[in-house]
Amino acid sequence: MKTLGLFRHAKSDWTDARARDFDRPLNERGARGARLMGQHIKAAGYPFARVIASPAVRVAETIELAGEAWGRSFAIEWDRRIYLASSQTLIELLRELPDSLPSVLLVGHNPGTEDVIFDLVPDDGSSPLRDEVEIKFPTATFAVLQLPIDRWADLQEGTAAMVELTRPRDLDPSLGPELID
Repeated sequence: MKTLGLFRHAKSDWTDARARDFDRPLNERGARGARLMGQHIKAAGYPFARVIASPAVRVAETIELAGEAWGRSFAIEWDRRIYLASSQTLIELLRELPDSLPSVLLVGHNPGTEDVIFDLVPDDGSSPLRDEVEIKFPTATFAVLQLPIDRWADLQEGTAAMVELTRPRDLDPSLGPELID
């Protein structure tokens, strides 16, 4: 059994129209959301063996703030393929992981991050959490999938069980849809 955590970057700042998408930092609400989710991940007790992430500024800041709140610094594997990647690219990246890793936290962007959930978790009505993702997978959302595999290379679509979905608004209603999308 393998565990896959998916963490979408927190809300970014759109005020500088000249900034490249890759270079956009978090806004204040995003910083609050990242810290809150870091506290939640710590409380949930997930011992991710590796963190792999997009090198975009908003992802790096999300990890930094969440890590501070989590009380843990991470050895992060930055992988540019994650930046705005499709689900298929992300799944292929996961299939390349060493089998010695029991759990991985992937930090990235939408739509790829939520599409990984759609591709890995069966769409058969058995997962109310998957149904929630279909409604919205907002910024700074954290999800956990259990994968019935021993080798990452054996990752197959439609075989995962979604065991957690936590959005910032679930922990602090002031970070709800009217503030963070």
